[in-house]
Amino acid sequence: MYKFNRSNRSNFSSTNRFKRSYPRGAGGYGGGRHRIKSFDPTHLVTRSAQAKPEEAPYVSTNTFNDFAISEKIKANIAARGYTTPTPIQDQSIPSILEGKDLIGIANTGTGKTGAFLISLINKASLDRNQRTLIVVPTRELAIQIVDEFRLFAKGIGLEAVAIVGGVNIRRQTQGLRSRPNFVIGTPGRIKDLIRRRELNLMLFQNVVLDEVDRMVDIGFIQDIKYLVSLLPKVRQSLFFSATVDGKTREILRNFVHDPVTVSVKLQDTMDNIDQDVIRLKDGKQKIDALHDLLIKPGFDKVLIFGRTKWGMEKLSKTLNERGFKTAAIHGNKSQSQRQQALKKFKEEHIKILIATDVASRGLDIDDVTHVINFDAPESYDDYIHRIGRTGRAGKRGTALTFVE
Repeated sequence: MYKFNRSNRSNFSSTNRFKRSYPRGAGGYGGGRHRIKSFDPTHLVTRSAQAKPEEAPYVSTNTFNDFAISEKIKANIAARGYTTPTPIQDQSIPSILEGKDLIGIANTGTGKTGAFLISLINKASLDRNQRTLIVVPTRELAIQIVDEFRLFAKGIGLEAVAIVGGVNIRRQTQGLRSRPNFVIGTPGRIKDLIRRRELNLMLFQNVVLDEVDRMVDIGFIQDIKYLVSLLPKVRQSLFFSATVDGKTREILRNFVHDPVTVSVKLQDTMDNIDQDVIRLKDGKQKIDALHDLLIKPGFDKVLIFGRTKWGMEKLSKTLNERGFKTAAIHGNKSQSQRQQALKKFKEEHIKILIATDVASRGLDIDDVTHVINFDAPESYDDYIHRIGRTGRAGKRGTALTFVE
């Protein structure tokens, strides 16, 4: 089995992209029969020299019953089947409940959404005038957080509204006029509603910036700085990111005050994700090799990533014609179409979801057995974000990358 070696990160940083050549007009699923020039797969994957010794499992110092939260929230947590806090929840919830600002350094899939939602729902349940703004990089993550909110806040009488692009803004405007306790949105739509004077950030006493590194990666840094400038001086500020580099630190300077820092970041490629490459041999077509993989035992819930919108749409249709149940999500799909596809995948009405990198970050989908990079990712970071959709919550997963 091949494994991604963290020491090779310098070869594939976000500023050192794979060099690609796309013959115009060529057939294929990812924008032509693209080949990576002088691509040596040993730069991407290396054999594990030896098995690493198992680390002792994290031992939580708290149970959910130990936290100073309402009995109703505890009952909602128990109804979800949660018994023991994750490390980020164990270490951050007490500080958030004390009203402190917090910097949480954690990967996706570590339970950070629960950490800030549980704490801030409790705060709002004690004081109905408390309002929380949560800023996230993608529409999918915003809607996912709203879904989580409804589970944790069930029966408490609090409201949440998602404000994201790609859907009717009038409905979101109406939702804001009811003064919901929680507003979860993406930077572009938040700015739009501010310009329309439908959203006043001075009214929010609590602000969460989630997946800040991703927001910086996709060009939202100036938007985030602008939003921070509109916030009240007295507030509780929570900042979550997998990494904190120069640009994210620019945001931190004016966002948090005397923060508590909690770091539970896992290594970039987790030990519970097996990583391998699929080499095409003897002129075999990539679609046929993919077909042969998908019919193998164990490929029960598969997320396939590719580069282009039209390529992934074509791949989805081809696999459907071959008898597989699939759906595709990408930028040409409406928000409702994307949410419907995700719902079918989460509920296992389909076993294969095909996506561009719009879905590679922030989605928390249970029990994904395999991530397949049908098209190679453009950078090391993209690779990490993609494969992080499997091997979550301590379960094992497999990531496979096609190499031509």
